[in-house]
Amino acid sequence: MKNIKTDLLEIAYLEAGKAGEQVVLLLHGWPDDATTWNDITLTGYRTIAPFYRGFGQTRFLDEKTPRTGNAARLALDMIAMLDALGIEQFLVIGHDWGSTVAETLVVGWPERVKKIAQVSTPSLLGGLQTPPFSTVRLYWYQWFQCTARGVEAVKKYPIGFARIMWETWSPEGWFNESIFERVSQSWQNPDFADVTLHSYRSRWGEDELDPSSQELEEKVKATKTLSLPALYIQGEADGVTTLSAGEKVKEKFTGPYQRITLPGVGHFPSREAPEKLAGILLEFLTND
Repeated sequence: MKNIKTDLLEIAYLEAGKAGEQVVLLLHGWPDDATTWNDITLTGYRTIAPFYRGFGQTRFLDEKTPRTGNAARLALDMIAMLDALGIEQFLVIGHDWGSTVAETLVVGWPERVKKIAQVSTPSLLGGLQTPPFSTVRLYWYQWFQCTARGVEAVKKYPIGFARIMWETWSPEGWFNESIFERVSQSWQNPDFADVTLHSYRSRWGEDELDPSSQELEEKVKATKTLSLPALYIQGEADGVTTLSAGEKVKEKFTGPYQRITLPGVGHFPSREAPEKLAGILLEFLTND
């Protein structure tokens, strides 16, 4: 575990590989943490896997800083971290929240990102649309957080709330208690609930976006397509992202694009099928 300070945060991150190798930024999802990438071996690359604000040992430097969690604000955190590390060019792989943060990085800093791989959560370029009713049912946890009682419950029982996602987004029995106990320690961060709530409430207009990220959020909403090499990976047994949603991702990319589905795998491929996922990602990264 390493730490680096930016203007707002002390960010904890995991690093593998050697200095001088191409950098791959690994962005985790929710509810998860940076250790989701521990079994994803990308030989020949230097990997940086940060814990977002509100997760693990990452801490705010000032108690007055708003505990916001919208995607553009997280992307700004990532750029601040990379700048502090002296990293200019990178490839990016994102899961769930990380998928959205990854494409936000491409929109905001296209000259710095060489390739993008998104896992589980499809592209939200062009702005968030009202989902079909089949998806509305799956997004109950988002609507719940947009209610006063939901806010109260998430603040009071954040780990119990997160556990429901682990139990329902992937096939039964995919994780054991020791893994959940270890990862859930990251959600004991004092800002986890606030960052979580802001992320979901702001995306549906129930909370204001972080003012510092407003311009970037608008830029993402105005961007319809991206042209860099892109890969989208989706578990066929994902309990929150439908296969039909994944089929539409190709409309967001005009350059080289590939979609791969994983039979029997749910929402957490990096934990459920790490060797398979690592092989797919390594092939994508190395192919010109």
